[in-house]
Amino acid sequence: MADAASRHERDVGMPDFVRRLDVSLRPDADMVVLRPFRPSVEPDDKNPLSPNRIERIVSHVLSLTDAQRRRVWEGVLRGFSDRHIDIQSFFLRTFREIAEPYADEVLLTIEEQLLIGAYFSHEYSFQAAALFNPSLVPHPDQAQAGEGELRVVLSLRCVGEGHISSICFRTGKVTADGDLILEEPHQHSMIAASRAYGEDEDVHIHCEKDRPLDAAVLFPVTPAQSNGLEDLRLVRFEGRDGTQRYYGTYTAYSGHAIRSEMLETTDFRSFRMAPLAGDAARNKGMALFPRRVNDRYAMIGRQDNENLWLLRSNDMWTWSGGEILLKPRFPWEFVQIGNCGSPIELDEGWLILTHGVGPVRNYSIGAFLVDKADPSKVLARMKEPLLRPVGEEREGYVPNVVYTCGGLVHAGRLILPYAIADSVTTAVSMKVDDLLGAME
Repeated sequence: MADAASRHERDVGMPDFVRRLDVSLRPDADMVVLRPFRPSVEPDDKNPLSPNRIERIVSHVLSLTDAQRRRVWEGVLRGFSDRHIDIQSFFLRTFREIAEPYADEVLLTIEEQLLIGAYFSHEYSFQAAALFNPSLVPHPDQAQAGEGELRVVLSLRCVGEGHISSICFRTGKVTADGDLILEEPHQHSMIAASRAYGEDEDVHIHCEKDRPLDAAVLFPVTPAQSNGLEDLRLVRFEGRDGTQRYYGTYTAYSGHAIRSEMLETTDFRSFRMAPLAGDAARNKGMALFPRRVNDRYAMIGRQDNENLWLLRSNDMWTWSGGEILLKPRFPWEFVQIGNCGSPIELDEGWLILTHGVGPVRNYSIGAFLVDKADPSKVLARMKEPLLRPVGEEREGYVPNVVYTCGGLVHAGRLILPYAIADSVTTAVSMKVDDLLGAME
């Protein structure tokens, strides 16, 4: 029997107690958002006093006759108004952000502002290339949950043109028997309005109240984020007074450098995004514990690109020092190990999902358990991976990778969404007792 079970595990990439769920989230090029288009404003070297490109585009639009302008505007409405939410508000905002300084001496009608704004806008297919590295948390509003159900929010890393990563959300529910049922995404998505404050690039993002949660896309705002917001690890955090907020660590990528940042929200409509400080916040893969441990904040990280570290702090936004918690031990994790989401609190201890990198850069998912009162004490650990890339789950944009940014436990079961080959997202479910029983 043991040999047969081992062969089965090798064939399908998971133990017998893991159940595949009917979840398949694939990139969809039809999902588009509007983004500002900002052409270069560098002066002409031969004639520094000549108008820049923005001024020239504004001048071209204003040179049209009323009839010509009306015809062009009607064409824009026909082609794009059914693809976006409140397209005219976006065009006006874009006009004011980009073109208005170059037309401030001209009194423009609303119609002229709208059309100029359209010339400084473009569509971006934000998930055309990949939809992966999911994270799952309870929904802040459980009013519509049925008996035994838990409403959930799923975050996803989206990749579009230029390999720029953004964050989108899906909503759904987990049933009492461990199924994950996701709602159809909203037909129209839009980038949430944002503003950066101060030298540390503290970003505040707001979605309009009538916009569905799953219509919002969080896009890079600051120079440090310009090439992507990567691998959001969400967690519902319980404060000392019992209040709950959501935090999510992620990697900001500028195209040249990375840094760890954190998202904060209570309702997934208003967000704060800010960089983490301290010498321990210089690498990828940080994940926050869902509450204070021994009156201090705690974090799992991978500070040396090889081992898992335990970090503690009196300040949620500043992380320094730390101690090695787990080192590579088994062949499937010899290259490096890292976390796959925030620790999950169980009666038995803190359950921590890991990723291990083995030969030919195979990424597998494992798990271990640490003491609830003292997370530096490792109680048990999986000798073999929980999930590994085999068969069809080897193929994709980055072959031989299975990866997650976090699951949750409901009704005694672990619900674990995960990505395949940095391309698509699926999910599995298992009894927590079975998972713990598979650990040494």
